[in-house]
Order: sequence, then structure tokens, then C-alpha cells
Amino acid sequence: MSKTLPITKARENLTTLVDRASKLLEEFIITVKGKPEAVLMSHDEFESWKETVDILSDPELIASIKKGEKDLKEGKYVTFEELKRQLKLDV
Repeated sequence: MSKTLPITKARENLTTLVDRASKLLEEFIITVKGKPEAVLMSHDEFESWKETVDILSDPELIASIKKGEKDLKEGKYVTFEELKRQLKLDV
């Protein structure tokens, strides 16, 4: 859950906020004159959001994911063990 705080408080506690965002994955909405203007979150969380947006904005990738889910439900897959046998791999 995000915590909202004014920019003056964020400025006063920036080191602590960055540490909490990084280590505890907390998110902070920073307001200016009562209006939300920015968000502070961990870099890993930000990269995850960006990756999700990239995936969701690629129609071909979404179609491929949906097809894969359908194939799984219908039992149209090969297990890793079966694949190794088919390829005659001794892994």
C-alpha cells in the first residue's frame, strides 16, 4: 500500500524513504500543494512495472501467452523429462 506525503516531508526524509522503498518495497506518493506529482519506489519494482507495460502493449506477445495458456489447459505440452528422452539427452 502506498503512503502519501508532501514534498517537504519527502525532502526531509529522503534517505530513509529510499531505504524503505529499496529494502521493504514500500511506495510513496509525493504531493506538491496537495496534488500527487511523483512516486518513489524501488528500482527493481519500477523495472518490473516497465516490463509488464512492454508485455501488455505487444499484441503478438499477448496472443502467444494466451495460446500457451490454452495449450496447457488442453494438455498440449511436453514435460522436460519427455523432451530430454525425445532428444536423447542424458542431463
